[in-house]
Amino acid sequence: MRNSPIVDLPLAIDPEDVLAQPTRARLFALLGELRRPAGTAELAERLGLHPNGVRAHLERMLDAGLLVRGRERRERGRPRDVWAIAPGARPAGGAPAAYADLGRWLARAIPAGPGRLRQVERAGREIGRELAPRDAGDGGQAMEAALTALGFQPRTDRGPAGRLTHCLCNCPYRDAARESRTVVCTLHRGITLGLLDVLLPDARLTGFVPRDPDEAGCLIELEGVAG
Repeated sequence: MRNSPIVDLPLAIDPEDVLAQPTRARLFALLGELRRPAGTAELAERLGLHPNGVRAHLERMLDAGLLVRGRERRERGRPRDVWAIAPGARPAGGAPAAYADLGRWLARAIPAGPGRLRQVERAGREIGRELAPRDAGDGGQAMEAALTALGFQPRTDRGPAGRLTHCLCNCPYRDAARESRTVVCTLHRGITLGLLDVLLPDARLTGFVPRDPDEAGCLIELEGVAG
């Protein structure tokens, strides 16, 4: 049985207050796990809640800058709302940190020799394939959504002739990168290739430009992106 709609929600615009509410925290986590936009009805069904209450929570998260809303056209009926994590979302008021301690320890433990780096990139590529959602629709949008879910806060620019550039405005692995930037960036490059294998198999990674993890701004440059 579905829960009743949630009413009389307190007004809050600070992201930390917004995610302090358990249902909103669950919705935000679910969208991160899906790594793709999802409709109100799907989110409600996955959490066993009433769509009306879920929509109210989503609207609050939208107002707080944590989510973006799109419109999905259907063969029949009106377009429906779909929700995704906003590229610039700052949950709890801060940039995502992605298990900082564990990543830092692992980066320290992995030597940065050429042979080991090849293994790290291969492992990253396998991870990227596992992370990529299989029902994401438009590959370019799915790539941006996946990078957002991973905490990179991407700013995406589409160029001519199928060129696409993602400027990553946050490094969620910055603590680990301080220990071994070469290892962490190599792993991230592999993850990027794995995501492309599934989401944009015809695209080519033409540029992967790491930057200072504390300042961010790394670039992922693609060619051959349809649409």
